[in-house]
Amino acid sequence: MSNSLGNNLLHQGFLTSTVLEHKSRISSPWLGSNSLFQQQLNSKSPLSTEFRGNRLKVQKKKIHMGKHRAISTSPQAVLTTDAFSELAEKFNLEGNIELQVDVRPPTSGDVSFVDFQVTSGSDKLFLHWGAVKFGKETWSLPNHRPDGTKVYKNKALRTPFVKSGSNSILRLEIRDTAIEAIEFLIYDEAQDKWIKNNGGNFLVKLSRKETRGPDVSVPEELVQIQAYLRWERKGKQNYTPEKEKEEYEAARTELQEEIAHGASIQDIRARLTKTNDKSKSKEEPLPVTKSDIPDDLAQIQAYIRWEKAGKPNYPPEKQIEELEEARRELQLELEKGIDLDELRKKIIKGEIKTKVAKHLKRSSFAVERIQRKKRDFGQLINKYPSSPAVQVQKVLEEQPALSKIKLYAKEKEEQVGDSIQNKKIFKVDDVELLVLVAKSSGKTIVHLATDLNQPITLHWALSKSPGEWMAPPSNTVPPGSIILDKAAETSFSASSSDDLTSKVQSLDIVIEDGNFVGMPFVLLSGEKWIKNQGSDFYVDFGAASKPALKAAGDGTGTAKYLLDKIADMESEAQKSFMHRFNIAGDLIEHATSAGELGFAGILVWMRFMATRQLIWNKNYNVKPREISKAQDRLTDLLQNAFTSHPQYREILRMIMSTVGRGGEGDVGQRIRDEILVIQRKNDCKGGMMEEWHQKLHNNTSPDDVVICQALIDYIKSDFDIGVYWKTLKENGITKERLLSYDRAIHSEPNFRRDQKDGLLRDLGHYMRTLKAVHSGADLESAIANCMGYKTEGEGFMVGVQINPVSGLPSGFQDLLHFVLDHVEDKNVEALLEGLLEAREELRPLLFKPNDRLKDLLFLDIALDSTVRTAVERGYEELNNANPEKIMYFISLVLENLALSVDDNEDLVYCLKGWNQALSMSNGGDSHWALFAKAVLDRTRLALASKAEWYHHLLQPSAEYLGSILGVDQWALNIFTEEIIRAGSAASLSSLLNRLDPVLRKTANLGSWQIISPVEAVGYVVVVDELLSVQNKTYEKPTILLAKSVKGEEEIPDGTVALITPDMPDVLSHVSVRARNGKVCFATCFDPNILADLQAKEGRILLLKPTPSDIIYSEVKDIEFQSSSNLVEAKTSPTLALVRKQFGGCYAISADEFTSEMVGAKSRNIAYLKGKVPSWVGIPTSVALPFGVFEKVLADDINQGVAKELKILKKKLSEGEFSTLGEIRRTVLELSAPALLVKELKEKMQGSGMPWPGDEGPTRWDQAWMAIKKVWASKWNERAYFSTRKVKLDHDYLCMAVLVQEIINADYAFVIHTTNPSSGDSSEIYAEVVRGLGETLVGAYPGRALSFVCKKKDLNSPHVLGYPSKPIGLFIKRSIIFRSDSNGEDLEGYAGAGLYDSVSMDEEEKVVIDYSSDPLITDGNFRQTILSNIARAGNAIEELYGSPQDIEGVVRDGKIYVVQTRPQM
Repeated sequence: MSNSLGNNLLHQGFLTSTVLEHKSRISSPWLGSNSLFQQQLNSKSPLSTEFRGNRLKVQKKKIHMGKHRAISTSPQAVLTTDAFSELAEKFNLEGNIELQVDVRPPTSGDVSFVDFQVTSGSDKLFLHWGAVKFGKETWSLPNHRPDGTKVYKNKALRTPFVKSGSNSILRLEIRDTAIEAIEFLIYDEAQDKWIKNNGGNFLVKLSRKETRGPDVSVPEELVQIQAYLRWERKGKQNYTPEKEKEEYEAARTELQEEIAHGASIQDIRARLTKTNDKSKSKEEPLPVTKSDIPDDLAQIQAYIRWEKAGKPNYPPEKQIEELEEARRELQLELEKGIDLDELRKKIIKGEIKTKVAKHLKRSSFAVERIQRKKRDFGQLINKYPSSPAVQVQKVLEEQPALSKIKLYAKEKEEQVGDSIQNKKIFKVDDVELLVLVAKSSGKTIVHLATDLNQPITLHWALSKSPGEWMAPPSNTVPPGSIILDKAAETSFSASSSDDLTSKVQSLDIVIEDGNFVGMPFVLLSGEKWIKNQGSDFYVDFGAASKPALKAAGDGTGTAKYLLDKIADMESEAQKSFMHRFNIAGDLIEHATSAGELGFAGILVWMRFMATRQLIWNKNYNVKPREISKAQDRLTDLLQNAFTSHPQYREILRMIMSTVGRGGEGDVGQRIRDEILVIQRKNDCKGGMMEEWHQKLHNNTSPDDVVICQALIDYIKSDFDIGVYWKTLKENGITKERLLSYDRAIHSEPNFRRDQKDGLLRDLGHYMRTLKAVHSGADLESAIANCMGYKTEGEGFMVGVQINPVSGLPSGFQDLLHFVLDHVEDKNVEALLEGLLEAREELRPLLFKPNDRLKDLLFLDIALDSTVRTAVERGYEELNNANPEKIMYFISLVLENLALSVDDNEDLVYCLKGWNQALSMSNGGDSHWALFAKAVLDRTRLALASKAEWYHHLLQPSAEYLGSILGVDQWALNIFTEEIIRAGSAASLSSLLNRLDPVLRKTANLGSWQIISPVEAVGYVVVVDELLSVQNKTYEKPTILLAKSVKGEEEIPDGTVALITPDMPDVLSHVSVRARNGKVCFATCFDPNILADLQAKEGRILLLKPTPSDIIYSEVKDIEFQSSSNLVEAKTSPTLALVRKQFGGCYAISADEFTSEMVGAKSRNIAYLKGKVPSWVGIPTSVALPFGVFEKVLADDINQGVAKELKILKKKLSEGEFSTLGEIRRTVLELSAPALLVKELKEKMQGSGMPWPGDEGPTRWDQAWMAIKKVWASKWNERAYFSTRKVKLDHDYLCMAVLVQEIINADYAFVIHTTNPSSGDSSEIYAEVVRGLGETLVGAYPGRALSFVCKKKDLNSPHVLGYPSKPIGLFIKRSIIFRSDSNGEDLEGYAGAGLYDSVSMDEEEKVVIDYSSDPLITDGNFRQTILSNIARAGNAIEELYGSPQDIEGVVRDGKIYVVQTRPQM
């Protein structure tokens, strides 16, 4: 720092106490030229201040008002005004067209009206407009807008004119008093042209009542407060000096207007300084040690301290602390005997000793938000191959044999059965002790066993309250026991075993009195007392809050060996965090060997620790530096695994989020040293502070961060002890927990008022030290660790220096400064952009080797966490937001989630979809809401898929390990749910729920999609999955509410209606079967309606579908019984089949297809050949006819298979339905007769189809397996139970196989030539998916693109819904073998889709990016494809003369039809 003080470096001051009442961080204190609220110092002296009565009064130079924006336009005619219109303007546009604008000033309140009238104009005019505010160059977009207004590219508003006779009119209501003009153009949509004012914009001024009197004077301190409030309202922006002046004068103007409207200075002062009694204390004079220290010297010293600290951005209260600390430093100098003149010279020479902690410097940003870089979001995709199962198997093979006690426990549990209440295995040195509590016939039985090989005695009692020692009743004491004063002693007896190495001593105690709740005990071996880590053992009889489960299960779906090892070492880990972290570090190698499940086990264990489900410290003292060192080692190992095993990065990141950063040596040591310094400096060495000091010395933990914050809050609240306990409770710390520490905290804090400032200062510094060790995800600590910082030592307290991480991107530090400057903003949009930009910049560094990688990872975790908290804080901002803003928030949160997880391809494509929806909306595309709804549905599916993955990966480990460790059952039940809630997915889901009804309303979707419009009445039954009840028969007419309907299920007998929130396609198999069975079927999108329906479970409802809604009402039971129109639940019809015989040929060509040889599927496709228009392709087909399966089965080479099938079918007929799977597997063992191979080859080659055998014997084997899978599907569960319902003789069902070459489709479609939802025969309904059609007709999640097309106008398809299916199926050139049974398409029975069609090659699942799909992005392409699909459907319907159900594909724009059947 320069020794010259006359160079205006000290243009710096403190806020007056009145302004300080509005507590909030401002940007860059003590950078005088860039502080809105800095006190302007007299130019004659940089230190022109007066100190009066212990209050700092600074002379402020008057700032002149900045110039208003020049508002002019030419030509502009201002007319004389009438009584209603104060200002009117007329513009001649062209020809006889005239524009008149009338401005009506507020008559009461602040609302102005602007009326527009265009004479003889077009029918489709739009006002393209924005508002001009004082001092603003860009347009402002008012929140109050006329109906029909849309936001255009986030830069303007576009409002339609209303036709009135030959004129077009429009009225704007302007409610914002800051708006001084409206600027606009007119857009003629019919002629696609802009109407301008001589090439420029039109502009009309608003006439406001003059509210400023020339003599109105406002006190400067009130102007300061009003300016501060304006700054807060605008998101705490960083202003240029010119902008500061402008804002200051705008604040003065606002107050002058208030006075002109009748407010007094006293009224304004009361409003601005409104405060409670507690805040009034902040107006008390600032305490100083001696009044003879001039205020200007204290300010200079405060500036020097600020400069040495790195010029941090102090909040107002911190400024006061720093000023007082500067006073104290100067007082120390005066006490050495020097006078003020000498003191002044020492200050100027920089000779005053000062100690400050180096802070991360924060830049001053003169921008409201950062400019985000344009990025290809496709670069965010992370895809890693699945971990090899062999690694997990290797670990499983290494599992050691169970210990003697565990074997004994397993045997005892099998004997006792389901009556076990509690189970615990204690470890004492190398000895295990089992305690098993069971209930039987009202008695409590305690089984104890140990593998100690010396005589042992149980010294025990009973408790009526936990921990109490009471002598047991005589009828409870086992024979041979000794009854003492408050206890009894009973010897263990050895189990009968000849093998002394497996000797177990055991003891059973039976308690008949049900009033006892537990049993305390210790063990006596010879002269040695054996305790539970220094305390009594205690077993609960069932009233404990942590009952152990009967058994931990078999560990299926876990790295069981690793979890058992963790459980064995938990008693050691409980000693301290040092022990736990060292054990975790030792287990990282085992976890790596076990792969994903291994790291899942570590995560579960660390999560149990972080949520306080495990003991943190027990009878062991450890230095903070030792904990910090253990953390440092563990996080180093996790960092290394993150680099070497990228496929586990997501779960490793989650583990790190549960563990503090730690650090070698000095960082942890400061926890121990700094608390001593705080006690000494602030004279608080007894009571609660001494108890906390003892805890910190012996076993610091993350609880200390909470305790420190509670103390700070308590002091800030003017020593309100309720605030102290409130902070503790909100963060999970109770009085009981404070008392449970090895060094318990019994006392409450009790400080003197003169300690307040020093404690706030020192505890604030100490919080940083605690967070550096315990809070890796704390944003400020994480940034400081990456940017580097230095904290000087003091006396015995060591200093700390953290060097910056090398290789950070250019501008990254400024980006982090922006984040810190805005992290507390009320309006969070700019903050979210900054956080996401920082994560995007950081991302490439996370995938490169770096010895400081963990600091970068903790920074990324902290940025991620801050996004979540900011979004939750921003919900209020969205209360009245337009849908575009909500969509933008969704895109930001989705981007954050995609940056945090692996296998994120689906999420990334959802993100691209949201950006496209925003683009469509801003571009005025009328389909934007319909498309956004599809993206919303897909995003929900992606979140559900991610949640399912978490549950599959983590829940088994949580339940297995948690049951062994005695974790609360409720914590195990919600373990995965809480993991999900802690991430961005929960915030994203909340935003989707907020937007969904808005989109449905905008897109006119309503709350229902009617799939099968049938009126129904029945009893309401709620089920989770339709699949779980598909084979059930309901005796009464039943309305099923099923939360999950996938699309391939059967509808149970007795069902008259099916309601679901799920989204099966309208043309899925279950939808077809609902319509065929005359079952009402609908999707309900409104959660409130669903909740109401669920609440009516057991009641009788009448459902009346309309084209877009279902009207439901409750029916009384007596009305239901007496209604002549209602009958008992419908039973399925009985159908007859004719057994088909082998026709003498193993294979036939299409011209040989007859009803005796093949099913309707094959015959229909052959019929179409040559009859449909030439632009519709029909694939070449051959078939294996009816009877071939039976012929193959009867062949001598398959005698063994035939014999096995006969046995299995007999079992099936006797009701053993589990044999269905065995039958299918047995069919797959069939061998192909040589004649079958020969005939099929000849027919395929003769029809021009490729023969698989030409590519080698393996290819024929694949084809043969596919044929057998089609035959085996006769015995799949869905088909078998469906035929039973209609009493169809399953033995008579015969399966032909239609063989076709697969067309590698771009799209697949299904057409119903009569709209199935409305029954309208004048329009075609169709659905389209990417790739093969199995995603449409099969149980694949999401919706297809759907459209209708009037038969009289086939060139005008109307899209009903855009696709949300995340997966498309694609395949190389191959052969498909389609099922074609005699049990399909029967009158009154929809058998289609029950049996399988199997490709010779496996389809490739591809995650679909609809943002690059021309069917979505290219309107002309979409219109052409959909029109051609509709035309093909119409041509086939005309060919058959009846409604058709048609399947086909699109390849390179050409339509192919692969099958057709009568529409059911």
